[in-house]
Amino acid sequence: MLPLSLRLVAVSAVLVFFWGPPVVHARCRNQPGDPGYPSAADWSALNDTINGRLLNVVPSAKACSELGCTEAQWESGFFRQTIPGAMNAYNWEQDYGPPAELCLRNGSSCAQGDVSLYAVNATSVAHIQAGIIFAQAHNLRVVIKSSGHDYLGRSTAKNSLLLWTAYFKNVTFTEHFSIAGSDHGPAVTVGSGVGLKTIYDAAKAQGKMFVGGTAATVSPAGGYIQGAGHSAFSPLYGLAADNVLQFSVVLANGSFVTVNSVSHPDLFWAMRGGGSGSWGVIIDATVPTLPIFNVTLHTVNLLTATLDQTCSLMNTHAMHVNDWNEVRAGQYFYLTGSTSNSTLAVSTLFKDLDGDASKAQMSSFLADAAALGVVIQGESTLTTFANDIVGFQDDASGYNVILSSRLVPGTVYSDAPSSVGPAYKQLLSQGIQSILGHIVAGGQVAANAHIDSAVNPAWRTAKTHVVATQRWDSSLSASDVQALRSNFTAIVRPVLAGLAGGESSGSYLNEGDVLEPDFRVTFFGPKYPRLEKIKAAYDPDDLFIVPVGVRSEFWDSEGMCTIERTIS
Repeated sequence: MLPLSLRLVAVSAVLVFFWGPPVVHARCRNQPGDPGYPSAADWSALNDTINGRLLNVVPSAKACSELGCTEAQWESGFFRQTIPGAMNAYNWEQDYGPPAELCLRNGSSCAQGDVSLYAVNATSVAHIQAGIIFAQAHNLRVVIKSSGHDYLGRSTAKNSLLLWTAYFKNVTFTEHFSIAGSDHGPAVTVGSGVGLKTIYDAAKAQGKMFVGGTAATVSPAGGYIQGAGHSAFSPLYGLAADNVLQFSVVLANGSFVTVNSVSHPDLFWAMRGGGSGSWGVIIDATVPTLPIFNVTLHTVNLLTATLDQTCSLMNTHAMHVNDWNEVRAGQYFYLTGSTSNSTLAVSTLFKDLDGDASKAQMSSFLADAAALGVVIQGESTLTTFANDIVGFQDDASGYNVILSSRLVPGTVYSDAPSSVGPAYKQLLSQGIQSILGHIVAGGQVAANAHIDSAVNPAWRTAKTHVVATQRWDSSLSASDVQALRSNFTAIVRPVLAGLAGGESSGSYLNEGDVLEPDFRVTFFGPKYPRLEKIKAAYDPDDLFIVPVGVRSEFWDSEGMCTIERTIS
């Protein structure tokens, strides 16, 4: 007789033959009108549990109508983050359908769209725990939001309960941050509601600096680090995910845990690059601090008169990208234009170089650009503390925008710089009017390849991060917006992927396209299988599901119902 294990395999094979492979049937979360949806009494009980901090959430256009927002407030990231339903890019508040549910500024009507119905306005761990336990008990869709600085719509969802962390505002500095008795040196612990501008100012007062980006309202302890987190200082110090020391997190089961290299190291691995909104609610994060340092910001604008001249300029820039390797400068090179004239605005940050030395670093590129007939305007330098240069005073907000991006390998610039200009030319020819380039890789980002984390390996071979953007006016019909979004992905993604090395090329998760056809490869690369296992261990019921997040492929686009599938 066959061994038991072989007999079971044989029986399984027979069952599969007659009835097919096992099927995972669809299941849905509760929405208003469903029998399991919370009653008014249930919501009232939750409100009592969290000390009266349950909010009814409305879209930002409705909130601003009620508040009488000024134009400056509507466009302010700082102001919008005080509105629980507001997103910086407010297209993510809309449901473009069909059927469409829109709430537009100065519109004649207002629907809830893709904005949460209720929010836990949390100021304590207990508030977050109560919200999670309530959501689990009533099978609700959950989203997590700090400031709403999100280009993929992960911080808002139709008929959901929002766990709002905007008021976790603690900023605590130490000279000796310890993990399991090991001293990791100077560090700062920041709440998940604190934006970069606030932390830069606080760090300056302490004579400190840290690795962060430019956007004032981005919360390092929100999605920034979880998505990898690039900075103008990444060539010098690595990605934000390379630097973070610890997270404090409320998990899907309601437990409050410390996550670092010793405590829950598998989750620590996942949260460094494995995407935001997928692992738990971050209460705070701890990152190393550096002694404050001086930076020179060199800025210059380059104006072209024809599409071919723009193509030549971008080739020339590509040939000079490696000029700044030795000093590990960071750079933002933003092209705006059309099939005729364009402007390339270049901002380069040089650590510990003065204005003259910074101009010398840029001289070769500018000389070659001038030889093309490009008009060079407004060259200037400013030298001061890094804290005062790198961060914006506020973030432009209240507009509609989608992005598509790729991490462009260093080999493109060393071996094939002439491939860069034609890619820009093609995008401009297709109607893309804004292409944002960033030298935020290479240097220490590449040197940190030995760090074992969920950061997409494409970062370790990249030199630049290139983003194409698409904006539109709110007067555009919902059906036209849907067509524009699909067309944007169809025309832009192949060009950027071709520039970056093909279909397996990588993209920065926080500034990418939510319609990427194979997001697991594009955003996570070979790290995805391990991420999926860790997700299953810490969130087996997928309480935390976000667009293009881990295990989102098993859910519909709204994160409300799973997709019926067979198990091979």
